[in-house]
Amino acid sequence: MSQTSDSRLEIDDRGVARLTLERPQVHNAFDDHLIAELNDHLRRVGELAQRGEVRVLVLGSEGKSFSAGADLNWMQRMVDYDFEDNLADSRELSALMHGLDTLPCPTVCRVQGATFGGAVGLAACCDIVVASDKARFCLSEVRIGLSPAVISPYVQRALGSRQMRRYALTAEVMDAATAERLGLVHRLVEPDALDTAVDAMIDTLLATSPQASRATKALLAEVAHDPDSNATRDHTCRIISELRVSHEGQEGLASFLEKRRPAWAPDDSSNTERRQ
Repeated sequence: MSQTSDSRLEIDDRGVARLTLERPQVHNAFDDHLIAELNDHLRRVGELAQRGEVRVLVLGSEGKSFSAGADLNWMQRMVDYDFEDNLADSRELSALMHGLDTLPCPTVCRVQGATFGGAVGLAACCDIVVASDKARFCLSEVRIGLSPAVISPYVQRALGSRQMRRYALTAEVMDAATAERLGLVHRLVEPDALDTAVDAMIDTLLATSPQASRATKALLAEVAHDPDSNATRDHTCRIISELRVSHEGQEGLASFLEKRRPAWAPDDSSNTERRQ
């Protein structure tokens, strides 16, 4: 187990990584120190995921809030920053969002409560968001003279440009039902059922081919930028052809035809002890 004062990374023997924000006393608000920690953790997870040693990442936090966004003490220090200092800070936050968005394995965001400012970006960068029906979301930046600039590409992708204009310009609070309706959240459950729902999603993702998951996530990112060009169509044909002749592709087809569990899918009795 790798642990620091503000976050914790645990990886179990199924290849499930849990990255947890641990600043409940300040509603898991993040500052430059926490952002640096999270970037370090994501680099490690990314390397392991690329080798197939991490299959799923769950992003969560301790306490009643998912994250209040920027830490007040950090914001006070920003008052004395010049342009270059602010640019360096912003680039670290941008690296966090990009690293989470492009992580080569499926990602699940566990949202138990208030999710404000940059934390909405963390949720939007995850592939799947499972939230408590008591959760709330807010792009609050314009209230204090700022903009959701760094997170805007990811949140707008989730909400769509029309809804993004409303919520980024008004800083209105979205309740959980609204966030689900607009596409930011995939599944809502009662607070007591949140961990059960996250565990069920993990089991669903572990039943998929690790290689196919990595390839599909990368492919979808490319298709989103250029959905119907000759180059994209040729690329999609090559991806499926490569997967069909690969070891996992052959195993997947064989297991389907033989009506058995594929080799990568854990059985119900698998040991889930965490790797320290």
